[in-house]
Amino acid sequence: MQNEIVKNSVVTLNYTVRDTDGAVIDDGQHPLVYLHGGYDGIFPVLEETLHGKKVGESFQVKLQPEDAFGDYDEELILVEDAKLFPDNIEVGMSFERTSDDGEDDIIYRITDIADGKVVVDGNHPLAGVALVFEVTVAEVRAATAEEISHGHVHGAGGHHH
Repeated sequence: MQNEIVKNSVVTLNYTVRDTDGAVIDDGQHPLVYLHGGYDGIFPVLEETLHGKKVGESFQVKLQPEDAFGDYDEELILVEDAKLFPDNIEVGMSFERTSDDGEDDIIYRITDIADGKVVVDGNHPLAGVALVFEVTVAEVRAATAEEISHGHVHGAGGHHH
C-alpha cells in the first residue's frame, strides 16, 4: 500500500477550514479526495505543502486570499435596474453571466434589492479571506491509468461518469 503523497496519487484528506478569526468555514464533514500532481483539484499552495507527506500526518497551512479565492474586486459589484430581473428574485440568489470579454462565466450573487435597483456581486463569497486549513492525510493510493488520463479521481468521493 502506498504511504507517501507523490505525483499521480489519489489522496484522501480529513480537514477543517477556518478564517483567521477561527470561525469555521468548512467543517470537512465529507473527506476531500483529489488527484495529486498539478491537476487543479485543490489550491496549488496546499498541494505543494501536501507533497511528500505520509498517511497519518497532520498539519496546518494558512492561505492568503491570492492563494485561495482571490482578492476582493470592487469592479465585480454591479448595480442593475430591477426590470432586468424576474419578479421573484431574493437576496442571496445566484446567477451566471459571461464576462464582458466573453472568456469566463462569472457567478453573481444578489446582495441587495432597493429602490428599483439590484446590487449583484461577482466575487466568490470567500474572496479577500485568508483561510486556515487543518489537514490530516487519511489515505493515499496510486491513481489508475484512467484517473490520470481524465485528470480526476473516479469512484467513491471522486467523479462519476
